[in-house]
Amino acid sequence: MNTFGQLLRVTTFGESHGPAIGCVVDGCPPGLAVAAEDFVPDLARRATGRSRHTSQRREADVVEILSGVHEGATTGTPIALLIRNTDARSRDYAAIADSFRPGHADYTYWQKYGRRDPAGGGRASARETTMRVAAGVIAKKWLAERFGVRVRACVSQIGTHLPQAFDWDAVAGNPLSWPCAAQVAELEAAMDALRKSGDSVGAKVTVRADGVPPGWGEPVYGKLGAELAAAMMSINAVKGVEIGDGFGVVDTPGSEHRDEADAAGFFSNHAGGILGGISTGQPLLCHVAFKPTSSLRLPARGLDVEGNEVQVVTTGRHDPCVGLRAPPICEAMMALVLMDQALRHRAQCGDVGEVRPRIPTPP
Repeated sequence: MNTFGQLLRVTTFGESHGPAIGCVVDGCPPGLAVAAEDFVPDLARRATGRSRHTSQRREADVVEILSGVHEGATTGTPIALLIRNTDARSRDYAAIADSFRPGHADYTYWQKYGRRDPAGGGRASARETTMRVAAGVIAKKWLAERFGVRVRACVSQIGTHLPQAFDWDAVAGNPLSWPCAAQVAELEAAMDALRKSGDSVGAKVTVRADGVPPGWGEPVYGKLGAELAAAMMSINAVKGVEIGDGFGVVDTPGSEHRDEADAAGFFSNHAGGILGGISTGQPLLCHVAFKPTSSLRLPARGLDVEGNEVQVVTTGRHDPCVGLRAPPICEAMMALVLMDQALRHRAQCGDVGEVRPRIPTPP
């Protein structure tokens, strides 16, 4: 499927090296101010070619609003967005057009469809996430204006490197989206060495939403955590998702893990802001694991479409750590899930007033 969401539905289309990529956002309420310039900051954060630590493909990423916006505001009808590809180099893939790259979707796409687009990975390319980010700009703006929700993300692990301190204000000030400014120079040197070696490394992204009211989510099949996990797992290269403490709960006693509270608020947030599939009003916390980039100039053993053993070398422009560009993608997916859940909650429970007691969230 190329569509997700229930009341807010997003459909993406296009390939990495096709003429354009795009999306349709259906279900956005009318009256939200939207302009082409709103998309620039987040698309720039996701884009390649903005630092030496990412692929040097340089796309303009100019958003064309084709429908759903009139005189600067959404009309309630489907919003169609288009971005034209301007820097595709399909010739980089000519030598491996008939080979299956190890670690890629080449083989599985071939098995499913009996054919594939070898240039840049087609739909399996990270280029597809550009339109998720564009759709997420709309969701983040609606959530902020309607509920005061703020969604943000950072890179919280690169290989074996972990933050020595955590400051959200530091994230925007460096090309690694890293929360500890004192480590940036060391990490950039490590990335330079990795790029020269021809290898790659994985990363973890932490995404957080503040200001989410209690009550969003559904108790069984529409659990907020389940939909967040599914949304994050739908991002290319993601191999793991944790909500709150995630796998850390395995060796934690229940007496420590349960989030106690008093009249002043919760004492902890091990649950990541979700209980029983429904938001608690605490910050939503989600951690997303990105695998190392599989497109490498280092030779690898593989097969071609005839079943012959071949040596695969991937040339062209590729990220040594694809997770570095992932924070705005993860923000977008969280925002889209939250907006969909907010609309669904309003539809079913809009007549329910504020329920007491409500546990405050400490600043």
